[in-house]
Amino acid sequence: MDEKSCPFCSPETRSRAVAEKGTVFAMEDSSPVTEGHHLVIPFRHTPEFFTMTGRERRDALELVALLRDRIAASDPSVKAFNLGVNCGEEAGQTVMHAHIHLIPRRKGDTPDPRGGVRGVIPGRMSY
Repeated sequence: MDEKSCPFCSPETRSRAVAEKGTVFAMEDSSPVTEGHHLVIPFRHTPEFFTMTGRERRDALELVALLRDRIAASDPSVKAFNLGVNCGEEAGQTVMHAHIHLIPRRKGDTPDPRGGVRGVIPGRMSY
């Protein structure tokens, strides 16, 4: 995927930014897993988390923390968070522009949350 065909590089997507920190911006996910699901995305077109610069990763993690605080303060039903990054097609990445998912979690949003992100391979969620 090049910059011209990348949905995260489009002016329309960038106009949906709800926050920025240096080299990255955040927006609400267009197909949220839960209410308040956000993406943190570098402005620079780069394929995945491991190709982000050190500064981009630092800015991204600072913006994740800011969003986490903002969400937790505005919605007392949020009790926890999942933080996820898919790196490559085999890992489930569908937009080949680095992005970090911040997913708020609420008590009872799934019958058994044990295993969390291990659920990417359903048979390995419980241990």
